[in-house]
Amino acid sequence: MQNRQLGTSGPQVSAIGLGCMGMSSMYGAGVDRAESIATIHAALDAGITLLDTGDFYGMGHNELLIHEALRTAQAASRERALTSVKFGALRGPDGAWTGHDGRPAAVKNFLAYSLQRLGTDHIDIYRIARLDPAVPIEETVGAIAEAVQAGYVRHIGLSEVGAETIRRAAAVAPISDLQIEYSLLARGIEDEILPVCRELGIGITPYGVLSRGLISGHWRRERTTDAQDFRSRAPRFQGENLDRNLELVEALRKIAAAKGVSVAQIAIAWVLAQGVRRSTAIVPLVGSRRRDQLAEALGALDVTLDADDLAAVEEAVPAGAAAGDRYPEAQMDTLDSEKK
Repeated sequence: MQNRQLGTSGPQVSAIGLGCMGMSSMYGAGVDRAESIATIHAALDAGITLLDTGDFYGMGHNELLIHEALRTAQAASRERALTSVKFGALRGPDGAWTGHDGRPAAVKNFLAYSLQRLGTDHIDIYRIARLDPAVPIEETVGAIAEAVQAGYVRHIGLSEVGAETIRRAAAVAPISDLQIEYSLLARGIEDEILPVCRELGIGITPYGVLSRGLISGHWRRERTTDAQDFRSRAPRFQGENLDRNLELVEALRKIAAAKGVSVAQIAIAWVLAQGVRRSTAIVPLVGSRRRDQLAEALGALDVTLDADDLAAVEEAVPAGAAAGDRYPEAQMDTLDSEKK
């Protein structure tokens, strides 16, 4: 497994990280707990060191799952594992999303519960999931910086914030990385956000590199989703939007087939290639829930895309070609990264 320095102030991590959200929530019922733990073990055995979660994924379920997986993993793999945790999302007992809380007192409270659920004395990278519009980012980051000084947190990250907020946060304390959606279908960070991160020495840990399965090569028009599946409400998976997006996938499939790789592998390889291309540490988070999905994702590390390959991929899926927003309107309104 190759490693990357996550920004100038962050840790050394594997070239690909494992996003664990789908093992607890967002993608529908039917998740197999034993398979989830086996997938985390397989990721660690393959050399993946970065495990990404959020304290609100399954209302704590995901952190408890990671705790169990690390507790039962081989000692050497467990010692190499790094946890990246998002906090701040507020939810009701019915699962409803009710806002975000970035107050310093809330930061300490969220952190205390995460440490307990994860069964650890520190979190490697800690970040608020969405900017709290009622709390200056300086106050939130300042509270995490105090946790760093106290030894409870090793590094400070950001999530889904825009260029101005990134600058303000970085003026308070060193920032290791920005977690944000980035894929062939979501390239909005390239104009302003990514250059600012490069300037400030901040890495990128992109999620949604397969657009929540849409450009995995496995999604079909006739596939059904249950009410617990975020994609049943996501604009890119609806009606004519879905038809248009699947046309892009078929164009990508032809390029993948010519290289003898899968659609998912070429899509992940494209994101990996942007790190060198844009002189920025970019560590994709793959949201594999099963070992077969993980094995396919890891195959992307063996895919080399030269200039001609990259040009062909971007001709097949041009910037801005995706039909539909990446979140429903109400959630788009919470993204500081989308503010113009």
